[in-house]
Amino acid sequence: MIFISKILFFASHHGFYTVIILLMIFGLLSAVTKKVWMLILVIPLGVANAIGGQYLNAWFLNKYGTESTAIITSDVVTNSTLNEQYIHDYEAIVKKQDGHYINTFFSTTSASIYPIENAIRIPMTGKAFPVKFIPGYEKNIVILYQQSEEGKRLRQYQLIAPVNTTRIKYEADPDNMDFRNEYIEALQNYLNVYNDEKLKTELLKLQSESK
Repeated sequence: MIFISKILFFASHHGFYTVIILLMIFGLLSAVTKKVWMLILVIPLGVANAIGGQYLNAWFLNKYGTESTAIITSDVVTNSTLNEQYIHDYEAIVKKQDGHYINTFFSTTSASIYPIENAIRIPMTGKAFPVKFIPGYEKNIVILYQQSEEGKRLRQYQLIAPVNTTRIKYEADPDNMDFRNEYIEALQNYLNVYNDEKLKTELLKLQSESK
């Protein structure tokens, strides 16, 4: 597991050097086997690593890793951009199983985050957040963003936003059954995760009136 973690860390953090190594490996194979076409495989493998290397790393570490915590100690904005946003370089410390910390690093483009989604969310500098790693190679981490305090706040905001939207629609036209049902569904989705007595009372009232 440690060996796999090291390979995935290198591939997800050093895409250019990974392509060079692939060229060397497949160049040697093509020379030995006398099959020049094998060099073509470098292109799809390099592209696949650039697009999905960090996602594969995130899946692997979440599946087989041990949970711990990490703290970002440095956040430097670079001159490079991704989707018109500046890329950040981060330094962090990771808490090992013996309680001591080890240094690590990642960037906006190389950070492994779970759950896997089309968004890059990095926890705040200076605050501990949950991660997973393979014991013995703690520098390769996956950020468990939804379990962090920021992730929990974001999740709550994402669930309360539909409640507020559907409430406004319902209050504007209480006799509209579509608006009422949307409001009830939004309340149920929120209350399935969070306990709120006021909203629970509102839901019960709406359900009784709908009978």
